[in-house]
Amino acid sequence: MQSLKPSSTDKPGSTVQSGDACFECMAGKEVDWTVIVLTCQHKDSVFAFHKELEVRRDRGSLGRQPILLTVEDPKAQVGSGGATLNALLVAAEHLSARAGYTVVTSDVLQKAWVLILHMGRDYLFDDCSRAFTCLPLEEPAAPAEALTCNLDRLLATLTHQVCRGSPPGVWVSSTDMLLTVPTMAEIDWRRFQGVRVVAVPGSISYARQHGVYLADAQVFLFCFPMDSSMDFPWITQPPTFHTGGNHDRDKNFEYLPWVHLHWLSTRPLHCGTGNDFFHKSAPEWVQMEGASASNSVLVEGVVQDILYQNPEDQIKQCVGPDGKVPLVCGVVFFSSETAEQLLATHVIPPLDACTYLGLDSGAPATQLSLFFDILLCMAQGVSKEAFLEGRSPGTGSGDAQDAGAARSARSVLWKALHAVPLTMVYIPEGCYDYMTMSASNHICHLTPHVGTARSSSFRKVAHSHVAEPQLLAEGCSVTNSVLEGAVAVGPGSVIQHCCLKGPLEIHTGCLLTGLDVASSVALKNHLLKDVVIQGHAVRLREIPCTVFTLSGRYDDWQSPAEENGTYLNVPWAEFFLRTGIRSQDLWSPDTASAFPPCLLNARLFLVLHASESLGLGDLLCLLGSPGAGQLQRWRTSWRMSWEELRGILDQEAELASRRATFFLQAQSKTRRVLMEHSSCSLLPLIRSAVLEGYQEAMLGTLDQVASTASDPGIAARALACVADLLGCMAKGEGGLRSGPAANAAWIPAFRHLEEGNIPEGIKELAEERKKWLNRPGLLVRAARHYEGAEQILIRQAVMSSGQFISFRQGELPPMGHWLRVACPARVDLSGGWSDTPPITYEHGGAVVDLAVLVDGHRPIGAQARRIPEPELQLVSCSGRLEGEVVVELVCRDLENLLDYCQPHAPGALLKAALICTHIVDLPSQKTLREQLKERFGGGLELRTWSHLPHGSGLGTSSILAGAVIASLYWASGRSTSVESLIHDVLHLEQVLTTGGGWQDQVGGLMPGLKIGRSKAQLPLKVEVEQITVPEGFIHTLNEHLLLLYTGKTRLARNLLQDVVRNWYARLPTIVQNASALVSNAEECAQALQQGSLALLGKCMNHYWQQKKRMAPGCEPLAVQRMMEVLQPYVYGQSMAGAGGGGFLYVLTKEPRSQEALQRILTETEGLGNFSVHMVEVDTVGFHMQLLEEEGEC
Repeated sequence: MQSLKPSSTDKPGSTVQSGDACFECMAGKEVDWTVIVLTCQHKDSVFAFHKELEVRRDRGSLGRQPILLTVEDPKAQVGSGGATLNALLVAAEHLSARAGYTVVTSDVLQKAWVLILHMGRDYLFDDCSRAFTCLPLEEPAAPAEALTCNLDRLLATLTHQVCRGSPPGVWVSSTDMLLTVPTMAEIDWRRFQGVRVVAVPGSISYARQHGVYLADAQVFLFCFPMDSSMDFPWITQPPTFHTGGNHDRDKNFEYLPWVHLHWLSTRPLHCGTGNDFFHKSAPEWVQMEGASASNSVLVEGVVQDILYQNPEDQIKQCVGPDGKVPLVCGVVFFSSETAEQLLATHVIPPLDACTYLGLDSGAPATQLSLFFDILLCMAQGVSKEAFLEGRSPGTGSGDAQDAGAARSARSVLWKALHAVPLTMVYIPEGCYDYMTMSASNHICHLTPHVGTARSSSFRKVAHSHVAEPQLLAEGCSVTNSVLEGAVAVGPGSVIQHCCLKGPLEIHTGCLLTGLDVASSVALKNHLLKDVVIQGHAVRLREIPCTVFTLSGRYDDWQSPAEENGTYLNVPWAEFFLRTGIRSQDLWSPDTASAFPPCLLNARLFLVLHASESLGLGDLLCLLGSPGAGQLQRWRTSWRMSWEELRGILDQEAELASRRATFFLQAQSKTRRVLMEHSSCSLLPLIRSAVLEGYQEAMLGTLDQVASTASDPGIAARALACVADLLGCMAKGEGGLRSGPAANAAWIPAFRHLEEGNIPEGIKELAEERKKWLNRPGLLVRAARHYEGAEQILIRQAVMSSGQFISFRQGELPPMGHWLRVACPARVDLSGGWSDTPPITYEHGGAVVDLAVLVDGHRPIGAQARRIPEPELQLVSCSGRLEGEVVVELVCRDLENLLDYCQPHAPGALLKAALICTHIVDLPSQKTLREQLKERFGGGLELRTWSHLPHGSGLGTSSILAGAVIASLYWASGRSTSVESLIHDVLHLEQVLTTGGGWQDQVGGLMPGLKIGRSKAQLPLKVEVEQITVPEGFIHTLNEHLLLLYTGKTRLARNLLQDVVRNWYARLPTIVQNASALVSNAEECAQALQQGSLALLGKCMNHYWQQKKRMAPGCEPLAVQRMMEVLQPYVYGQSMAGAGGGGFLYVLTKEPRSQEALQRILTETEGLGNFSVHMVEVDTVGFHMQLLEEEGEC
């Protein structure tokens, strides 16, 4: 037999792992649902649950805008089959209407992915059903922070795992179970027809109370690595081989990442994992050692029968080689063709009575089971007569109905569907837990247990504020709750949707839900152990109120009271003896005669009293021996049983209450995250607040934090969060977030912040904000102004670096003598963005910089001199590659300098430098001429130049600022250090309002190679360390380092705003990237110390990837193409500065490669007007020269 060999060439869609050659075919796409239908029993629930679906759609967790339908069952007890048929009809109606049809057509199902979710019966332990039972989970990566319900986890499991890659059709799933699928191989859908059910392993004992598939396991799917030595000489009859990818079957088997072996279970089979093969008596290989996510086993089989609560000897027929039985887990897939066939039955009596159309036409209701009517008729081992009589092998009576109607309904189903193939897929790593009426099981389902896949990601505290978390024992869970004070929770206890205040002790085995702060007083007076205490929102003739229920963890709600029934974990007789309550208090004679008395129908729970208000304490007295007054109060109150209560449950109010509790704890979380400088992102919470209408509450919390924080950094982040919230309120409309923020209406608030009066500034901002909330355009503009306010506080924080500025006063230089300062450019080798405020003082920064000559020259400089005229003469020359621009200004009045803080105003940098160096005092009562005459005996002439293009990325503006300050200090008779000059530039850029970090001036003012660092603290101080390199390495670096001007001007002026915005949002990728930038800078410094070009190039490449993560959009397509072309010839490369345009620097593998790279790029199309420039390490740094005559710029 021909051996099967993978190609040595990597193919698309495959990944090669180390060790054994392991190939994985590309996984199928996750399902993008066309329609999602949620069925529920009660019409009063439809609105509330539909709103829940809409919220999930708006969060983005339901795919790309599916049609959402919440459908009431046509009539109570139509069964899962009737609910499925009705839901399918409603889905087809909506799809038909969307397609432009005026009648229902089944053709619309051909290209639709429909998901029908059945909510099932009411649930004792959650008023919003099993589907909306909250799990102790948090999803940090979710775009919007929210509670995770069983429905959410089930949707994720189906969408991303079980249903992945499926063809169009209808998926049906119950929501009354916890379904966990840690890992699974993708289901093979090729040549699939009919219906497929999903099964997971279960024990025989568990299966006695559940459904089990009896299947002929004909097809085994096993994925394993292939290598060149594989062949199958021991197979006497060749199995069918086909690849897991979409490859042409007529071609040879050269590329086989997954191999599926189709083989009868009665045959022996050789198979294994890796290079180890075993002979197995089929199908023992399911148990093979080494099974993992990369070689999962899926077993497919044809369903022979469906057993339910059958004797153990019959269940044993279903046992597989793993010793487990395939449990019915409530998930079924109908191909689009089969769904059409099923839909066609809705017009045939008596099945028409399963849908709302039939009932509206007056047809009597018909009960239909999805599994024991619709699916069972397709099972190969069930005879027609047995099915029609409801006595299929192993199913007992199924869903018994009127015999004639039942037989007629099954006859229709048999005729329509019997020929449809029914197959089962068995997921060996799946886990199924039915949510029973046992409180003990429910508590177990909501608490973490070591070694169980179901609870592996459960948290002790999920979406909750706990004042004293040390009082929570291991093994408990607190979800969507606020616990103030000393609230101790024992192991195995669950608290959900509660607001409690300590001191309070909750012992083991308790379930508390829906309790408010007022309940805490009553709880303190009782021993709370193994009890279930719930608060229920109910509506009595449109009057909302709360009713409390109390039960024991081990109570069986359905056990007859006269037999083995219990209440509060003790027999009824013992309860009656302890409390003085009598049987007739709980069950009236008519109730007792109709139904066996049990906990479900016991009228225990207080609803109303004729003259007094009721509270939890009036019910908790049943935990002990109530006094005469308490017992009388209990007896004279209107009481209900659970069966009666469930008819008046207000699920809309319950969901609203949970939402209110969620945002109450969210406000506490917001305060905690901000005040503790936590790296936790608040953006998901902000999105959620906007989606669910809690934006005002969140705004109030952020205002309160900003106005009371003693740290301006906290206030700045709070303002950034307000800006994010306003941006979310605009819902993607209103324009770009970045833009001007100088509207006159906001200036009074800004003025308070500039003066340091933060509380008054926050108050003014909030007042002005109210006028900007009524349309998206105004919201976006308001967000910009909040970011402007945040920038004021950042500037104040950065200005703390002013204490590290110092100078020495000397004599004024001679009139007319120039001091010329020439500076190198800088190349940032790693760490950039970590020097940017507020990152640099909140996280800490490290940047490796290189001072360089470009084409042999220092391209940046300034010169100043005293002149006799009492005026300021300012000349600025910039650009050479794209044409020189000259700006000439003469300032004779202070008014000429007032635009110093407008970065785009002519000469703004020079004017800001004059103010920062105290040459000019704007608030002074003296005129400019008077100030200049008094201090300098005349005026000053200041000239600056840069031979680099605008947006070069080589640090021009900051280095130029340093040159200007140095020359002005000299012209005014002062001197300073380079270290002081670095902080001077930081200060100037805050005055200029451009922001920015410290790496540029470090790179251009300090000589050679160095690493600058700042600690995560204020005041902001930059410390620079020169990097010592091996002898001769500078020369080597000069021969391998080149600058390439891309010809692209950086158009994205708002990169800095975007980075600061994302940092304040604490996006996880940004926080992680900030740490990676600092780490890479330290590694880069080590590479330089070692003199390793290869390691240096590696750090440069990492740095470029980090830059792109920090500021998406910084890589133009032409630059991307240029870097792709150069990649084989360089150790590393990166755009200089923020990217987006300007210069690209490369570390070539060969020395002196300028001409070679020029030739390669010239031959590449689409690169535009680029140029290659020589670069040398400047070991001197900025150069000062005294000139008696005017020098050339």
